[in-house]
Amino acid sequence: MLLVVDVGNTHITLGVYDNDELVNNWRMATDKVKTADEIGVFILDMFKYSDIDYKKIDDVIISSVVPPIMYSLCHAMKKYLGKDAIVVDNKVKSDLKIKCDNPKELGADRVVNAIAAINSYKAPMIIVDFGTATTFCVINEKKEYLGGAILPGIKISMNALFEKTAKLPRIEIAKPKKVIGTNTVDSMQSGVYYGYVGSVDYTVKKIKEELGRDDVTVIATGGLARMISEDSKSITHTDSKLTLKGLNIIYKTLKEDK
Repeated sequence: MLLVVDVGNTHITLGVYDNDELVNNWRMATDKVKTADEIGVFILDMFKYSDIDYKKIDDVIISSVVPPIMYSLCHAMKKYLGKDAIVVDNKVKSDLKIKCDNPKELGADRVVNAIAAINSYKAPMIIVDFGTATTFCVINEKKEYLGGAILPGIKISMNALFEKTAKLPRIEIAKPKKVIGTNTVDSMQSGVYYGYVGSVDYTVKKIKEELGRDDVTVIATGGLARMISEDSKSITHTDSKLTLKGLNIIYKTLKEDK
């Protein structure tokens, strides 16, 4: 059994694979000051709650975009699971060829998503990841990672409305019942939701124009992918577990090479 861990700026997502079956998965807030003991106890509690024997974990693999938490996280894996975690970076061996200007700038999560996508979907493709930032990753038919686009995530935008204005409240992220809001909360939800649906569809349209083809697979992932996909005209697949799948694929490749 394999424990896969995706460390994002807002959340850490953990999953347990039994071969290719995702047995269970959990999320916890990304907290840079959490100790190894706090992380370890959380993991053991999740195993116990899900009736999974932590002693059956054979290995741990991690991708992270938050370096300050890595010492505590890796120490927790060693102390509580007895495993030295495999930490994935953008140099991991795969069929993916990175063609952007500076490959070292590319986050491990985007590489892992791309590896999962080219193993599960038809290229050319665009991966739209609704995380702390909303990212667009473009892969051509030769499985070459060309680059993409980045815009502030939905939660960042909503927090900015609350923090930078005197009268707008902090609100829940939700799909509004109609576009024309008749009160402040409805108007904010409408603007954010349909604004993001529109930005996704327009950005995908422009990427397709630059690629010079329309037969592009568009995969949405991340916490809010399913909600935005409901009204997007460009998203063809929603895969909220894409990063976890990618980590499992990378692990199997590493083991085959040994």
